[in-house]
Amino acid sequence: MNNRISLIGVPSDIGASDRGASMGPEALRVAGIVETLKKQGMEVTDTGNVTGPPNPELPPVNGYRHLEENTIWANNIQEAIYRELNAGNFPIMMGGDHAMSIGSIAAVARYCAENDRPICMLWIDAHADYNTNETSPSGNIHGMPVAVATGNGHPDLLAVGHAIPMIAPENVYQIAIRSVDKNEKKLVIKSGIIVYDMRRIDEIGIRQTMQEILHDVAEKGAHLHVSFDVDSLDPPIAPGVATTIPGGLTYREAQLCMEMIHDSGLMGSMDIAEINPALDTKNGTAKIAVDLTASLFGRQIFPTHSLYQGE
Repeated sequence: MNNRISLIGVPSDIGASDRGASMGPEALRVAGIVETLKKQGMEVTDTGNVTGPPNPELPPVNGYRHLEENTIWANNIQEAIYRELNAGNFPIMMGGDHAMSIGSIAAVARYCAENDRPICMLWIDAHADYNTNETSPSGNIHGMPVAVATGNGHPDLLAVGHAIPMIAPENVYQIAIRSVDKNEKKLVIKSGIIVYDMRRIDEIGIRQTMQEILHDVAEKGAHLHVSFDVDSLDPPIAPGVATTIPGGLTYREAQLCMEMIHDSGLMGSMDIAEINPALDTKNGTAKIAVDLTASLFGRQIFPTHSLYQGE
């Protein structure tokens, strides 16, 4: 794993109904993301914030809320993250609502295509985010990024990527899913993306879930992009999100997930999305996101399996 990290702030809540995710990047900074990553031996550069249009707080038009503004943000994000990848750095997009991942996925997919390497994406989220303007009850684009990334969405959003689709559906892995709109569900099933919803995780456990996903990604020789929405966590441990859905990942399930990703050595880029300090208590949700990010970058109780190997 690359140890040169570039933090890229994306202070926008333009893809969501509730205001506040625009404060997410600063909440992560206050929670000590720079210092925490440096303790893991990383070289960390905070590149500042991407800019874009303000939230006009308008209703949807033709099933899309703030389409033009979301497209501008996505293009600006794509340019910022692509620039860091090309410089040989590991980008972490600090969101912002999850619509912002359209830009990050586009950047990583473009970079991988130019370097003749497959891309896989691990989508850690309570929601499938596979709506279109025809299925979304709200028109909020933060419920659409996976559909856009796999080639299903408005032409302006699809054009952010280097190709359509940006990523093959069979290279998208979702975990912690537990809230899917009725008509969205049909699109998810038809799409071919690989979903480990909470029932499946309950049945087989997070360890087997991650083993199956990481084995598949390794077999493909792919760059792994991890897109982490903090609403994947159970609300009592991460209340600072706009859409709290009961029954999410426990702290230990989430931490094991992150530790296994690190052990695999496959991750090459990352999003942290949907932290909403306006709904939080003492910045606790940003703190837990930073804590889990430390596990992604190698923080462990002991070196892997050393106790079991008698080392």
